[in-house]
Amino acid sequence: MTGWLARVLTLFPAMFPGPLGHSLAGKALERGDWRLKAIDIRNYALDKHRSVDDTPCGGGPGMVLRPDVLATAIDANVLAGAPTVYLTPRGKPLNQARVRALADGPGVLLICGRFEGVDQRVLDARPIEEVSLGDFVLSGGEPAAITLLDAVVRLLPGVVGQADSLAEESFAAGLLEYPQYTKPQQWEGRSVPEVLLSGHHAEIARWRRARAEEITQARRADLWATYVAARNHHKATRAVS
Repeated sequence: MTGWLARVLTLFPAMFPGPLGHSLAGKALERGDWRLKAIDIRNYALDKHRSVDDTPCGGGPGMVLRPDVLATAIDANVLAGAPTVYLTPRGKPLNQARVRALADGPGVLLICGRFEGVDQRVLDARPIEEVSLGDFVLSGGEPAAITLLDAVVRLLPGVVGQADSLAEESFAAGLLEYPQYTKPQQWEGRSVPEVLLSGHHAEIARWRRARAEEITQARRADLWATYVAARNHHKATRAVS
């Protein structure tokens, strides 16, 4: 079979495909542009009760996923040439560059944590990339996995009808996206900017870039600093050459 492959280790396989079974991602899944397999971690339990967790060493609330069970599940489902990703608030923040890199590869194996997380020894013993969606905590890794997969799948060839639109989205050029407008031209006393109605494509492009820069500078100082540094480096390189 062909198509980008996502394997998801979870205690709740029925949560998939969830939203991924609808709209563009769902149609692409039906076409075989990508494939999804949700795998129940309990299938790799070592006892008749299908136990997957135990109390934390040193005490404390909650439960921790056992290393022997989880490692067995990982080893049975690892994808050749593809990363194994554990979704956790402790991970490196996910960005568009990493999403693009995942889309350019053969697939991904995702680990959805629950309870208090997973035994650290699994993360130390296997080549696992820890990824975070932001500085907040979810009840489990499944919503995070769905979000990551949605971001990746829309970048796969043929999923989005107008591929050019991907190049102008937020983060594609290191900037947040410029404002968008549509009909009617007048609404509650507010007008569509005249430049967007001018038909002058070069002027429209300059306006959009200027607005994207303004919004990024005002809202995301971290992105703006990276963007300015990259722009200055590019100018310096051109001057030397």
